[in-house]
Order: sequence, then structure tokens, then C-alpha cells
Amino acid sequence: MANTSSAQKAARQAARRTATNKARRSRLRSTVRSVEVAIAAGDKAAAEQALKAAEPVMMRSAQKGVVHKKTMSRKVSRLAARIKSIGAAAG
Repeated sequence: MANTSSAQKAARQAARRTATNKARRSRLRSTVRSVEVAIAAGDKAAAEQALKAAEPVMMRSAQKGVVHKKTMSRKVSRLAARIKSIGAAAG
């Protein structure tokens, strides 16, 4: 348990940040999952729409420090490549 007032404040801030980051991470995972589901279904148009909606959420979570910026850039790139390959495999 925090003894000093500054330590108590730090504990409150940490709890608040944890809750915020947990919500952001959950939203991030949900949006990525929607893209994954569209890719698995083989629906290129739906996957592109899902990625278009997910990308701002993904990059914002990186900007806010939930995940590393390069990690998110890599994930966006890989999802885009998988969506692109849907058309190549079907066409």
C-alpha cells in the first residue's frame, strides 16, 4: 500500500491508465478480428472496408503507447498484403 500522498496519487493514475489502456487494447483487438474474419471468409470488399475502419484505431493505439508504432505498422502492412492476395488467388 502506498504510504506517501505522491505514491497514492501515482497508484490512482496507474489504475486509471490501466483501465484506459485495457479498453484501447480491447477495441484494437476487436477491429483486427473483424478484418481477420473478412479475410477468412474470402470477401475482399468487406476486408478492405474493415481494414479502412481498423487502421485509424490501430495507429491511434500505437500513438497512445498501447503497442509499439512499428508493431502496428507491420500488422497493418501484413493485413493489407493478405487482403491483396485474396484477389490474386481468386483471379
